[in-house]
Amino acid sequence: MGARIDHLVTSGTFSLDGGTWEVDNNVWIIGDDSECIVIDAPHDAGAIVEEINGRQVRAILLTHGHDDHIRAVGDLFDAVRAPIHLHPDDRMLWDAVYPDTAPGASITDGDTFSVAGVTLQAIHTPGHSPGSVCFYLPDAGTLFSGDTLFRGGPGATGRSYSDFPTIIESIRTRLLTLPADTVVRTGHGDSTSIAEEAPHLEEWIARGH
Repeated sequence: MGARIDHLVTSGTFSLDGGTWEVDNNVWIIGDDSECIVIDAPHDAGAIVEEINGRQVRAILLTHGHDDHIRAVGDLFDAVRAPIHLHPDDRMLWDAVYPDTAPGASITDGDTFSVAGVTLQAIHTPGHSPGSVCFYLPDAGTLFSGDTLFRGGPGATGRSYSDFPTIIESIRTRLLTLPADTVVRTGHGDSTSIAEEAPHLEEWIARGH
């Protein structure tokens, strides 16, 4: 059996800059019946472990360091003992949640992660946060975009460490250059595609957020 993509939604809160919001987060698990890679660890480690269902976890890949995406990664690590990968530019966000520990491994643009006969490629896409990373899975024609690109536009940039011109540049130069039929599996909400989002770039710039 080849690689498949499992999808889990967990619910909890996101806190930054003194505010807290209720959020639903997507968890993506890529693998087969024996091994997998987990993208993001929000809210509920137990639900993620249940979805893993005894498979060997090759890596836990974090799209960025906001607390809603990493809050459960400590407990998830304790359960599956897989290396935690985070881009070093988001270390200050990690430290706000886990001041006494470090992620097990850093992510660099272009890094690859193999599982179940397929390979994910890291694409550094700063803007939502300095260390935001998307993961491209060409074998499945899909991109795991974290909070960089959603159905309807770029991720939020109104909080600390985020920057709107930077996220637009990341999307324009790193994501909209992918094949048009690439499915975009996001950190929150519904999936979209490069073809659906690309025509709206100038609207987003005009909107300015």
